[in-house]
Amino acid sequence: MLLNEDLIYEVLSVVEEIPEGKVASYGQIAKLIGQDNNARLVGKVLSRAEYYGSYPCHRVVNHAGRLAPHWAGQRDLLLKEGVSFKENGCVDMRNHQWEC
Repeated sequence: MLLNEDLIYEVLSVVEEIPEGKVASYGQIAKLIGQDNNARLVGKVLSRAEYYGSYPCHRVVNHAGRLAPHWAGQRDLLLKEGVSFKENGCVDMRNHQWEC
């Protein structure tokens, strides 16, 4: 699927709704915008989000709670919001996944 402005802003508008202290998975966002099984698309959009404004992209993790690779500050941003982590370094999805 090609990235177009409408799709980009659709993803970012969902990300904007994730409340502080909660996280969503890439797949969860894909499903919310009607792009089931297209989590990679969401990741691609988020990797370019800085060009479209300020969005809480740090609140998006993979389905197991794993943080984005190569983003050292993501964990600190989540900790500041009260998000807890399991021993393996993943977000505790049971307690922090956004119920939308």
